[in-house]
Amino acid sequence: MNLPSLADEAPAEPTGTPSPSDDDPLWWRSATIYQIYPRSFADGSGDGIGDLAGVRRRLGYLKDLGVDAIWFTPWYASPLADGGYDVADYTSIDPRFGTLEEAEALIRDALAVGIRTIVDIVPNHISDQHPWFQAALAAGPGSPERGRFWFHPGKGRDGAGMPTRWESNFSGETWTRTTNADGTPGEWYLHLFTPRQPDLNWNHPDVRRMHEDVLRFWFDRGVGGVRIDSAALLVKDGALPEVPEQPGPGEHPTQDRDELHDIYRDWRAIADSYPGARVLVGELWLPDIDRFAKYLRKDELHTAFNFDFLARPWDAGQLRESIDATLRAHAPVDAPSTWVLSNHDVTRPVTRYGREDSSFAFAKKRAGTPTDLAVGTRRARAAALLTAALPGALYIYQGDELGLPEVEDLPEELLEDPMHFRSGGVDPGRDGCRVPLPWSGVRPPFGFSPAEAGSEPWLPQPADWARLTVQAQQADPSSMLWLYKQALRIRKTLNRASATAFSWRESAPDVLAFDRGAHFVSVTNLSPHSIELPDSAGILLASSPLENGKLPSDSTAWLTDTATT
Repeated sequence: MNLPSLADEAPAEPTGTPSPSDDDPLWWRSATIYQIYPRSFADGSGDGIGDLAGVRRRLGYLKDLGVDAIWFTPWYASPLADGGYDVADYTSIDPRFGTLEEAEALIRDALAVGIRTIVDIVPNHISDQHPWFQAALAAGPGSPERGRFWFHPGKGRDGAGMPTRWESNFSGETWTRTTNADGTPGEWYLHLFTPRQPDLNWNHPDVRRMHEDVLRFWFDRGVGGVRIDSAALLVKDGALPEVPEQPGPGEHPTQDRDELHDIYRDWRAIADSYPGARVLVGELWLPDIDRFAKYLRKDELHTAFNFDFLARPWDAGQLRESIDATLRAHAPVDAPSTWVLSNHDVTRPVTRYGREDSSFAFAKKRAGTPTDLAVGTRRARAAALLTAALPGALYIYQGDELGLPEVEDLPEELLEDPMHFRSGGVDPGRDGCRVPLPWSGVRPPFGFSPAEAGSEPWLPQPADWARLTVQAQQADPSSMLWLYKQALRIRKTLNRASATAFSWRESAPDVLAFDRGAHFVSVTNLSPHSIELPDSAGILLASSPLENGKLPSDSTAWLTDTATT
């Protein structure tokens, strides 16, 4: 394998690149996919809110970064009670982001520079403002309109008891009581998230038909795939049992029900009816990795997010265990692994890896948790190279390539995340990883909005982000952005030569070293001291400068093994 020297790779041109070919049905197996949270990526209209016009103006940046696809969190019409995951209309764009015509133009423009588009589908629930739910409330108990949801009488003589004690994914209760037309208390309806997001009944044919139509709607407009939100939660046990203390496989009343697989087989048949590969990507938070892998069989989902790796602490044994388990589980179904360090729900790596406990769990999030950003940044750089070297698909959350930290001092009155409010303020929420990106300049809004607009971003940016702007990092070889760019260019060459090859090298317990094919080696040093690198190795890229020829603590190096070239 002839890996390029860093000087051989010129920046990609933002225009004029041929479109991705429908003749490449395997593009998704090793793609680099960049997640865009539309409100916070770039503001083209000047109102302080990110939008599709802003994304279209930054396509050159994304092409230069080296991504193969962009995944949008929901851009649909929505009251934004949960950041757009409360959808009021799956086939229209929220006016704050633009129009359907702009979305179609964005999909075309991105394809013109070699970037596919993946859109978010939210099938577990809809907005309480969706016409279906408004019709269900108006129609009353026993109506066909209510059959599309989980309406149920309460317990007790007066129906005042909730039908179950199921716990919300956002803390608190999962049932809300309605009011009848005459003002008396009515039935309860189920919501695994907030009351503004009533759960759909996937036993109802209308629900299945609507989502199949939504898939076709976006595939017809040229999207390369869909990401399926809360993909393991759609089907519920109609008997409404309580959650067992230790549910066995398939026994949880609201998670990972066996009937889900029939739904995704139907979706896969729709995706496969289009030219090329229109991929289905599942958001699956499942502790049982064998159950997880069943969703990736040939006639179901193409890939699913690997949250186990994301959640592990900065520990060599833990990370190696996760890598081994992930690769082992994917092998029998011949599905590619996915690797991700964060997303719009998760504490950013620069902050998380600087903490005493560098693992991630929603239940553990607390305001005021100390972090060492210097340590976190060094580890985040090393983690970026570690994940980019692994075989499979790579996901990057917007701003991680800039080394942005979690913003943990947002004013209380500006917080919007329901996770914060439903926890009674115990959970700091997810707003801190959703602060608008800094593009240029020395003061907010750092080029996020057009300078002439004079608008403030919907969430305030820290004043010290001037050093983290795209402009400040573009020409700095020591920057996080420069590291990501070089890594993604080398990664493309690596995956063309050795798409699936992977084997561990013998190493110390606190070092992760592996080969990808005959000539590429990745070494991550999680020990407290510098380590020697292989004598025959030439350095392709390192997350930290070497110390007397040794790889420092909390660093990753990519090497080409010159002894075998």
